[in-house]
Amino acid sequence: MRSELNQVALAPGDRVTLALESWGRLGEAMAQHQGWDVFVFGGIPGESVVAEVVRVHRRYAAAHTVEVLQASPDRVAPPCPYYGDCTGCQWQHLAYGRQLAVKRGLVVDALARVAGLENVSVTDTVASPDQYGYRNHARFTVRSKGSLGFVHRETRRFVRIDRCMLMHSGINEILTKLQDKSGDTTQLSVRAGKQTGDALIQPLIFHPELEMETGQKHYLDSVAGRRFKVSSPSFFQVNIEQASQLIQTVKEGLGLTGNENLLDAYTGVGAIAVLLAPYVKRVLAVEESTAAVADARENAAGLDNVEFLLGKTEDVLSRLMDSPDAVVLDPPRAGCQPAALESLVRLAPKRVAYVSCDPETLARDLKFLCQEAYVLDRVVPLDMFPQTHHVECIAFLELAANSARGKDSP
Repeated sequence: MRSELNQVALAPGDRVTLALESWGRLGEAMAQHQGWDVFVFGGIPGESVVAEVVRVHRRYAAAHTVEVLQASPDRVAPPCPYYGDCTGCQWQHLAYGRQLAVKRGLVVDALARVAGLENVSVTDTVASPDQYGYRNHARFTVRSKGSLGFVHRETRRFVRIDRCMLMHSGINEILTKLQDKSGDTTQLSVRAGKQTGDALIQPLIFHPELEMETGQKHYLDSVAGRRFKVSSPSFFQVNIEQASQLIQTVKEGLGLTGNENLLDAYTGVGAIAVLLAPYVKRVLAVEESTAAVADARENAAGLDNVEFLLGKTEDVLSRLMDSPDAVVLDPPRAGCQPAALESLVRLAPKRVAYVSCDPETLARDLKFLCQEAYVLDRVVPLDMFPQTHHVECIAFLELAANSARGKDSP
């Protein structure tokens, strides 16, 4: 337990000289100061910096870099004028090649620390074609007189944003039109298709000078040349180019031959199911959102080998009797429910591709699967979110030869 002296050793506004040692959980660089863990926004491990404390928590302090005394060779100048005031990007100051290497390291660390999976084949992180201008979805906070922007993670200070460098041009054009005209709401969501030009703005905005449609229920986006209807409550990948790469990686990693029965769990609006349907015999896709399933059925128009089931993955899998040949898991950030993993082990498909945006929950679920029935073949990190600490992963598993299914298999 910390002493009373250490508990009051730091206060907001204090400036301290720190030797940065490692990466923190949210993309900051971590240092030690008088018994405190200090997480420094805008730092790089190996650097010496002067940091200003912005918030003191019970067990740690948050700070931001105000002066770099000894710079990393991977330090670059952040191009965004809001960088640091807005904490939506954590790594604009970090060279892109180093971002990719660090993300791979985060995956390796989570697999070893959480799952005890060491000496796993983790490939280099697949780079995003666009390092900026890749996002098709923005969530803005709205403050007085309709000003749109983001909120600093630690200070909770509002930052007005007139152009976000992570968003593609269509989003920023809409932002310009909405700025100072959205005062009748506190949160605003904008989605826009990069190739389609279609948009969804929620909620409905009333302003006499606003000359654009708002309050749409859905919009059209495009992945790998195919259009997808996406309703306002439905999940859709924010980086379309990398979404296409992800699906191609899943297809190749599962070794699809055209003869497989494929189960796509947590299918959302059906992007994976629809785009893999031409390469398998049959797709059974599972999703619990009514709106997403309605979209998915429209998105699969013209495909006679895709069936969608409405329900929670853990419930649907528990009722399945026939084992699929291959499974794609693409759960939310929280990962799979234990019941879903238990049913998967019971069904014992020969190949599994687990898509995750959180290495920690991925490692937790892989630990169970590898203890029960599977061998982890490899993990492919994919950079869906450049300039941030987030990393998408695809883990490929094979049914162990000594599992119950493996023993009976030819």
